[in-house]
Formats: sequence, C-alpha cells, structure tokens
Amino acid sequence: MKKSLRLLALSSPLFALGCFLPSAHAQKTKPELTAQIDATRQTYEDIALKIWGYAEIGYKETQSSALLQATLRSAGFTVQAGVAAMPTAFVASYGSGSPVIGILAEYDALPGVSQTADPEKKARPEVNAGHACGHHLFGAASTHAAITLKNWLQATGQKGTLRVYGTPAEEGGSGKVYMVRAGLFNDVDAVMHWHAGDRNAVRLSSSLANISGKFRFRGVAAHAAASPERGRSALDGVEGMNHMVNMMREHVPDTTRIHYVITKGGEAPNVVPAFAESYYYVRSPSRQIVTEVWDRVTKAAQGAALGTGTTVEWEITGGVYELLGNETLARAMHANLETVGGVAYTDEEKAFAAKIGQTLFGKAPAVETAALVMPFDPKSASSGGGSTDVSDVSWTTPTVGMNAATWVPGTPSHSWQAVAAGGTTIGLKGMIVAAKTLALTGVDLFTQPELLKKAKAEFVQRRGPDFHYEAMIGTRKPPLDYRD
Repeated sequence: MKKSLRLLALSSPLFALGCFLPSAHAQKTKPELTAQIDATRQTYEDIALKIWGYAEIGYKETQSSALLQATLRSAGFTVQAGVAAMPTAFVASYGSGSPVIGILAEYDALPGVSQTADPEKKARPEVNAGHACGHHLFGAASTHAAITLKNWLQATGQKGTLRVYGTPAEEGGSGKVYMVRAGLFNDVDAVMHWHAGDRNAVRLSSSLANISGKFRFRGVAAHAAASPERGRSALDGVEGMNHMVNMMREHVPDTTRIHYVITKGGEAPNVVPAFAESYYYVRSPSRQIVTEVWDRVTKAAQGAALGTGTTVEWEITGGVYELLGNETLARAMHANLETVGGVAYTDEEKAFAAKIGQTLFGKAPAVETAALVMPFDPKSASSGGGSTDVSDVSWTTPTVGMNAATWVPGTPSHSWQAVAAGGTTIGLKGMIVAAKTLALTGVDLFTQPELLKKAKAEFVQRRGPDFHYEAMIGTRKPPLDYRD
C-alpha cells in the first residue's frame, strides 16, 4: 500500500517531439496528453512523496521549493527564485507572447500534525509537521501538468507563455498576496489551481476572507508567591483578551469565525509571566466584515492590557480576500474533469480506507464516491469553511480551480487522517486526476481565444468597475518568521 520514498532523478522524461503533431483540432491531442501523464507519473509521485517526507512549514520550504524548481528547470523552464522577497517563492516560465497562462503550486505543511502513512494515529519522530492539506500533491501535480503542457507547446509550435508560480506559506502566511502585490500576475490571462480533497469537483464556491495576527503582551515578572503584588502578568492580559473576544462572539455576524491559540504563556507557575502571546484568525465571507471585527479584537486587546497593567502590541501576519469565481473557466475545467474521471480503489486501498473510516465515523466510508465527479452547480456559491491566498490572485486575473479525491471520502482537511492518505497511493491517484485536468484545461486556454475573452469579460463584471486592489496585509514585508 505505502509507496517508498524512491530516489528521484530530477530530469523528467520529455515527450518525443513527434508525439504531438500540429492539428486543426487541439482536442485531438487531449488523449495523448493524458497518456503522457500516465507514462511519466512515477517521477511526480516520487516528487510528491519526497515533499511529503520533508513536511516543511510556511516560508521554510527550502528543500520542497528547490526540488520543484530543479524539476522545472531541467524540463526547459526559466526559473526566477526568491521573488517578492520570499526565499522559497519562484516563477518558472516557458514560451513567449500571448496568451499568458499561470498554474499555481503550493508545498507548505502544517505544524503539529506529524503522521506516518498508516491508518492509525502514529507520529513520525523526525518531524513535527505534516501535509494535512495535501500541498505536497498540489505542487507535484501542478508541476506535472505544466511540464506536460510545455512539451505540447514545444512540439506543436503553439504560441503563448506558460508560468508556474511556486507559492509558499499558504497556511496563514499569505504567500500569494505578496506575489500579487509585487505585480507578478498583472499580465496573466488566466490562472489554474487545484486542491487536495475527499471528492472530485469544480465549484464556483467562494471562500472566507481572513486576517490573522499575533498579540504580544508584556508585563512585569515577580515571584508568584513571595511578591505577587510586584508583578503584572502578561498571561492575564492574554486571558483577559480571550475572555472579552469570547463574549464578543454573540455580537458578530453569524458567518464570522474567530479562532485563537496561546502560543506563549510563561515559563513556570511560580514566576509571574513577563511575556505572553496569542495567535488570532478572524474570518468572514466579506473582507469588510473581517476588517471591522478585527478592529474590535484589537480594542479587546487594548482593554485587556489596560485592565491588567500590561502593554500590548500586535502584528498582522496574514490577510486574504474572499475567492472570486469565474463560471466560464469553471465550466471548461469541469468538462475536462468529467473526461478524466475519478479514482478507483484497489482492494488494498479499500482496506486502508475502512481502517481510516473507523477512526472518523466508526464504520467503513463510501469509497465509491472517490470514483465520481460531482455535478457542476453554478448556483452553489457558498463561502465554504476555509480561507486561501488564491483569493487575491482571483481578484487580479480570471482564476479557476478544482478538488481531487486524494483523501478517504469524509476525511476532514488538517487532520492526521489526511496526512496518512496523502502519503499513499490513494493520494497519488487523486494527484494524477488533478494533473490531467489542469493539462487538458491548459490546452483549451491556449487554443481558444474566445474562451479567454469571455472569461475576462465575466471577471471584469464580477469584480466591478470601481475595484482597486489593496492587500489586507498592508505594506508589511513577508512574515518569514510567522511559524517561529
């Protein structure tokens, strides 16, 4: 069941130049593209498993980013590393002229979800992080699709520019926001992305806008028993703030989400803490509501500091828009996903899934749903439950994405069960579904100018005539230490 982390040759197999001959109908090349993805899949499966093994958190994805860069460079892309003041961000380019088509790649892991590729909870002793959101698969599939498209462009003489955007720190670090702010998407005609999930689907759903940041309270240390009156507890400040925010939950719009953790609470019970820190997220389907609620959270922090005799300062570490959908592109991608189809489990994979299901529902999951493609519903535009920095890209250029069934059906993201499945053939099969769908949709984008024209018109209409982009993180530099 589990695939070993095989040694990887960075150079990927290239298409024979005669594999794709110029054709009056680009659609005829699609079966050849999917066949080539199947023929070269082991290279990218190895890449995904290597990144799964690295399990590097946001802005520290040194090995993961380098591996993807080297793979793209060896395939003929020109790679610009360290873009937008982020050492692990990159842009890989091939071709010239219009159209300009972008593919997003992610590769950061989440802290605190270390897990082996087993159906029972079992941490890996060598790391304290894990790919609980499947970004190892994301980066590898996007690279696979891009190299497949590059070879098709080269073999057919099709004009245009293909770019892969290596985007770090999606999990709370807002890496793409800094790339948008730096103008790296300004000349792009359309962008594609995908995400790991428990089903295969293209949706018009939006996402939750989000501001995240750290609140740092400073007090006065003292002996907690001998001279407590001389101390001022920074932890009291954190707890006072948290208490006020929890009371505030009753008086915010129903769709608002507020989460926090105490990242630093002191050193010992008998020492009044001189420093304490909490890490907050505020989310809503509307970025305006996020901004308003965040302002109230900061006032709660100021009140807590006043009431406890401490001081407080805060830093916004991340901030993203809500996702702007594009039905034109979504319909095109959905048609290709239907052509590709879903994931069929082997008996061994079914046994793995059954064990995972016992940990989630107390029974075997409905694994047959992984083989299905969910119907496309343009009226399904709910905001979902998560946030993503893809959103800021979607307000800059027409953007489309999909989910592939890389986890056992019913598995929640950010769980050890997601990490486990992502290290097995279940995750790798879903990754290939994504790579094929991206590549086939890429053919449409390069060969159908009317599709891009219609997508751009819809984009302009949805965004509104008076839109002006302002990043929710303001003018700050990337928080390269936000995971410290």
